[in-house]
Amino acid sequence: MREKARILKAAEILEAEYGLSRWEHAKHDPITTLVGTILSQNTSDRNSTPAFNALRKRYPSWEKVLAAPEEDIAETIRRGGLPNIKAKRIKCALKRIKETAGKLSLDFLKNKPKEEVQTFLLSLPGVGWKTASIIMLFSLGIPAFPVDTHIFRVSKRLGFIPNNASLEEAHKILDRSVPDGKKASFHVNLIYLGRDVCHPKKPECERCVLNKMCPSRRKLA
Repeated sequence: MREKARILKAAEILEAEYGLSRWEHAKHDPITTLVGTILSQNTSDRNSTPAFNALRKRYPSWEKVLAAPEEDIAETIRRGGLPNIKAKRIKCALKRIKETAGKLSLDFLKNKPKEEVQTFLLSLPGVGWKTASIIMLFSLGIPAFPVDTHIFRVSKRLGFIPNNASLEEAHKILDRSVPDGKKASFHVNLIYLGRDVCHPKKPECERCVLNKMCPSRRKLA
């Protein structure tokens, strides 16, 4: 209970500092989110966004992507890095969705239990805990808490998760601890904090709006 109260307080402080991002009330097509998140793996937005835009320009529908040769998709998304791996993941994921739903849509998941949705998404090629949680939270309207590298690092420093927690354990702990109504804003704002202040090396603790509640401050300063 104490950790939930600390997390709620942190979420409110970060909202006061960074506000509510445009993602807070956004609802994106689940397939679009799936493909975009696969393209974002192991690279930056600076590379993944042009790759995604190139894919949509060449193939205006996901049906056309599914029908396209894998090597052509790889060439189209090359700027995003790991093009052969990501092209294969995208094709296989789209194929699996169509086989399951009868069409290229994940809307059939919207009224299913959270655990069932999570299990299906995690079964798709290229989908791990973060990708599944992003699709659930921002596209299906299902409360989930995605953990990226920034959130993983910052949450350990703040003591929200154990230092030896795995990424899967971090998702499970934070999903239970972060209030549903704060999941979107806390996810986005922790990323802002990690990028802007709580760097992997030489974090700027004196600038951090959460420094008074951070047990790692003295160790890192």
